[in-house]
Amino acid sequence: MTGSEETPSFRLAYVPGATPAKWVRIWNERLPGVPLTLHQVPAAEVSGLLRAGEADAGLVRLPVDRTFFSAIPLYTETTVVVVPKDHVITAAEEVTVADLADEVLCHPLDDVFDWDAPPGEPAFERPATTEDAVELVAAGVGLLVVPQSLARLYHRRDLTYRTLTDGPESTVALSWPEAATTDLVEDFIGIVRGRTVNSTRGRQPAQAPQASQRAQEKPRRSQKPASAKAAQSRTGGAKRTQSAKPAKRGKPRRRS
Repeated sequence: MTGSEETPSFRLAYVPGATPAKWVRIWNERLPGVPLTLHQVPAAEVSGLLRAGEADAGLVRLPVDRTFFSAIPLYTETTVVVVPKDHVITAAEEVTVADLADEVLCHPLDDVFDWDAPPGEPAFERPATTEDAVELVAAGVGLLVVPQSLARLYHRRDLTYRTLTDGPESTVALSWPEAATTDLVEDFIGIVRGRTVNSTRGRQPAQAPQASQRAQEKPRRSQKPASAKAAQSRTGGAKRTQSAKPAKRGKPRRRS
């Protein structure tokens, strides 16, 4: 290897709450010679990271700029409201936005929901991050609406959450700059879409041309036994004709 050559690698950014572990495991099984590096990035910063070419693809929260990025939606998360364990809301399994009308709602600056007017009463000051907002909920300052993955990520023993049935939703997607759709990006697309190694929609494995050549040669080899059999059949038929015994004559009559 010359000094100018670099070992290929794949850089995957992901927002808090996204869980790329399963896809990373499959990547390592299929492409053991191509290291995959992970970069957790705040949801508001992942687009800038991808635009700057500092990552090849990202697990992001929609929406994204579709004039620049390609995106494949992967799943939509359940929305929950984070509350203290002794809060009255815990008496129900599910709540609605109307149930939050009289509650103080923390609305962090990095909120992943695109809503102009969150329900309930606004807190005195907007916390900088979702993690800070969770601390305020624990202090009894207010409640917090987040995707379920973030409620789990910032879990505390003194807090719990309930499903918000009619709240906004957050969809996680695989996204990358459309102009930078490399072979490695295509490989990762195949993995997240559940394609097998031999899928015809994925990149063809290196041995495919040889396999194709063997497939073309196979019919020619399979014709030889058939020709030999036919020849043997013809030869055997001729032998049977030559070696056929003449018909027996009847016994001669005795003269009286």
